[in-house]
Amino acid sequence: MPDAALLISFFQIVAILGSALTVLKLLTTGLYRRYRIFFGYFLFRAPYMAIFLIVGHMRGLAGGDGTGSYLYYYMYLYSNPIFLLAYILVVMELYGLVLERYKGLYTLGRWAMYGAIVISATISILTLLPKLGPSLPEPSKNMMYEVAAERGIDFALVIFILLIVWFLSKYPISLSRNVVVHTVIYSIFFLSDALVLLGRTLLGYHVGQTSNLVATAIGSACSVAWAVLLTAHGEEVRAQLPQIRPEAEERILHQLDALNATLLKVSRK
Repeated sequence: MPDAALLISFFQIVAILGSALTVLKLLTTGLYRRYRIFFGYFLFRAPYMAIFLIVGHMRGLAGGDGTGSYLYYYMYLYSNPIFLLAYILVVMELYGLVLERYKGLYTLGRWAMYGAIVISATISILTLLPKLGPSLPEPSKNMMYEVAAERGIDFALVIFILLIVWFLSKYPISLSRNVVVHTVIYSIFFLSDALVLLGRTLLGYHVGQTSNLVATAIGSACSVAWAVLLTAHGEEVRAQLPQIRPEAEERILHQLDALNATLLKVSRK
């Protein structure tokens, strides 16, 4: 059986190809106009992963080979915040697509998510402070701060994504098949990444290679799934979850419209 490092490299290559194909699919179908932030994220993701893959296998760099080099460290340190911002923006875009007809609910949820991210990231960093001794090197401190902030943001976004999935399971909103597919794939993609980070935090960094393998494998599968399943026709096909009785559907949608109207009035005051 191939070792973990070789498998990680294989899945990274698959993820790069899947990301490039997703960008190409969004361009050729015109879907990039509807999924602008998602498109921008993948436009950045494909070359980013390719550069990291190359640097990770280079030898003779300052500080060590590949992932142990100063170059790799600083690339990760300064690029990871960009990815965290991209995660937040993609989730907000996804949330906006799900609640396209319900601006009041969208506004309330958006501010709730921003507040949850700030609170969660702050708490995560504060719990880290007792572990930062004066003898700890500055590079290690910077990395620990960044990991703590990432853990807090991931936790807040995980809860928000689960709320989106719960909302879709409870209210019979008509959505395009692409939005449903995008929601499902991104939920798997982000939740797996967040759980891997949580597992690494709880179990220690000695499981780092195994967790990286799991995250890379799932990420590559999701990249390919986006490239294959997002289609121009998928914007025209409507999907509705869950399937409920017509009389119950009318009542639930009426309640949802009333709540949305109330929130719109409140937000405009």
